[in-house]
Amino acid sequence: MDSTALMGAVPRAPKVDEPAGDQPAEPPRPRRGDRVVQLRAEQTGEGYKSVYSELTRPSFWSRVRTGLRFGGELLITFGLVVLLFAGYEIWGKSAIVDAHQDELSQQLAQAWGPEGDPTVAPSATPSASASPKPPVQGKPIAGLFIPKFDKEWIVVEGVTQKDIRYAPGHYPESAMPGQVGNFSVAGHRNRATFWRLDELRKGDPIIVQDRDQWYVYQVTENLIVKPHQVEVVAPVPGRPGDKPTKRMLTLTTCNPKFDNYERLIIHAELTRTQSKDQGRPAELGT
Repeated sequence: MDSTALMGAVPRAPKVDEPAGDQPAEPPRPRRGDRVVQLRAEQTGEGYKSVYSELTRPSFWSRVRTGLRFGGELLITFGLVVLLFAGYEIWGKSAIVDAHQDELSQQLAQAWGPEGDPTVAPSATPSASASPKPPVQGKPIAGLFIPKFDKEWIVVEGVTQKDIRYAPGHYPESAMPGQVGNFSVAGHRNRATFWRLDELRKGDPIIVQDRDQWYVYQVTENLIVKPHQVEVVAPVPGRPGDKPTKRMLTLTTCNPKFDNYERLIIHAELTRTQSKDQGRPAELGT
C-alpha cells in the first residue's frame, strides 16, 4: 500500500496539464495568426546568415525614433543646465556679492575710523591731516542707498570689470560725493546690484554717505542711451566742456536686463547735506 494511505493522507491527484510519468510534454501549438520564425542559420552567397537578422535590421523609422529620443534627452539636459545657470544668477551670485559687500563695508569703516562712524559725532576741531586722501583704485570710497528698493551698497573706485564685479564703481574722472559736478557710478544689471534701477522715478531719493556727511539726491531724469554716449557722465551731463554749477549724481547700468546693447541712465541732483552727528536722514527711516 501507499505509505500515504497508511498515514491517512490522501495522495495529490496529478494535474491535467502535467505529463504522466516520464512521457515528454507536448510542445504548445501555435495560435492562429502567429508567425513561426526559425532561428537556425541558412547558407547564402554571403555565407551563413540567420533569417532572424532580417527582423532586427534597423529601418528608416527606427532610426528616426532613435534620433528623436536622443534629441529629447539632449534638450532635457540643456534645459537643466539653463535652470542651474539661472539659479546661480538669481541666488548664487547675489550671495557672493553680499559677502563681498560685507567685507568692503568693514574696510570702509576701518578707513574712516571713529570719526567716520555714524554713531560717533565728528571731532569739533579736526586735525590738518584729516583732509581727504585721493581714492585708490578698487578700494571702497562711499556708501550708496536707494530707499525705494531698501538697498544699499559700498561704492569702490574704478569702473573696470574687476572693480565692479562685486560693487558699484565710481568713474575716476567724475566728482566725489557732494561736490560740484557729476558724481557718476556704474554697476552691473544683476539682482545683487542695479537690477531694478529702471523703476526709479522723478523725485525718488538716492542717498550717498562719505566719511562725515550724508548727501540726499533726488532723481531728475531716467533715460536710455547707446554705449558710446559717454557724455552722460560729463560734469554737465549731455554738454561736455561746460563748467558745472550743480551737484549731481548719475547711475549707469546695462539695458535691457540680460543684455548690454544699451545703457540705462539715472540723473539726480543734490537737495540737501546732513552731518552725521545729526543721525541718519529721514529718507532712510530709523
